[in-house]
Amino acid sequence: MIDTRRRLWLAGIVVIGALGFLVFQGLGNATLYFRTADEAVAQRAQLGERRFRIEGDVVAGSVVQNGNDVRFILTSKSVDVPVVHKGDPPELFRPGIPVVLEGRFQGDHFASDRILVKHSETYVAENPDRVATTSR
Repeated sequence: MIDTRRRLWLAGIVVIGALGFLVFQGLGNATLYFRTADEAVAQRAQLGERRFRIEGDVVAGSVVQNGNDVRFILTSKSVDVPVVHKGDPPELFRPGIPVVLEGRFQGDHFASDRILVKHSETYVAENPDRVATTSR
């Protein structure tokens, strides 16, 4: 009887621990700090090497791809941030578009490992063949 109770308690603790871990992991992306490029530069000391999201526009003429690395400059309100991205950028990535990057400051640049391309309704107007429309 006592042995059964201990097993149930132990099983309950393991289940609660596993659920806690899953909730913590699931909230990881939701709890990432989000800053525009100009805000990130102004708050660089407070951000340190902490992981966060940074938003800005890709500067035209700054994109250089070298193997799996992509180097470019991100700008917001006339503040430029050099970026080194590890991995292939998404297909919609190109100079002049707004992007959100995930990563951290590392030395003199922002080290990114994820690029999210922001686009508006103009994408649909400019690329009607790529977007399937559905009626409501």
